[in-house]
Amino acid sequence: MESMSLQIGMLVFPHLTQLDLTGPYEVLARIPDATVHIVAKTLDPVPVEVGPLRLVPSTTFRDAPPIDLLFAPGGGGQIAATEDDETLDWIRTTGEKARWVTSACTGALLLGAAGLLDGYRAATHWAFMDLLPLVGAIPTNKRVVVDRNRLTSGGVTAGIDIAFVITCELAGRPAAEMIQLQMEYDPEPPFRAGHPNVASPALVARARERIARRYAQREEQLRRFTSRT
Repeated sequence: MESMSLQIGMLVFPHLTQLDLTGPYEVLARIPDATVHIVAKTLDPVPVEVGPLRLVPSTTFRDAPPIDLLFAPGGGGQIAATEDDETLDWIRTTGEKARWVTSACTGALLLGAAGLLDGYRAATHWAFMDLLPLVGAIPTNKRVVVDRNRLTSGGVTAGIDIAFVITCELAGRPAAEMIQLQMEYDPEPPFRAGHPNVASPALVARARERIARRYAQREEQLRRFTSRT
């Protein structure tokens, strides 16, 4: 357990998957003596990937304080965020100085594009795991992966799990368990279909068809980034 006075910077960008951010936020914001900053290019409300919801940043790249723990969400907007030099520069410079670099879902691809996962074991959404080597990461098929000060997770709901792992690491298991109890985080899903390991092959095939275009976009993008280095 580490002494506290933690500044947490949670990145937001247009068309992120909101649960990638809001699930972990609900945990991390409850860490004793920690301050969470919702960081974006501007203070304008940020649209999420699905529906009319908007997230309001609390600070900007320019005005954010020094960050101890960087957190990157994923979602469809991750592709455009990776192409945005200002966003990628902030991730890179912040991550190089942060004590902890963390992500949920395809936020790992953002970290990787910024050069922060080279040589690290990592996870991302199941459908994009085999893209991790394009950013120098070592794909590790676990819901939460801890490699030194890099913590990454699988898709969307796994962000809640990684937030508890982060909390345990920073504030201790009793604090993490208290937050879990307060949130009544006791999952009991009605279906066993949340990962290719348990879903039917037909369902997995249909899911892969639905994300084929996005997969191709990410692959092309990351291959371009690889060719620059």
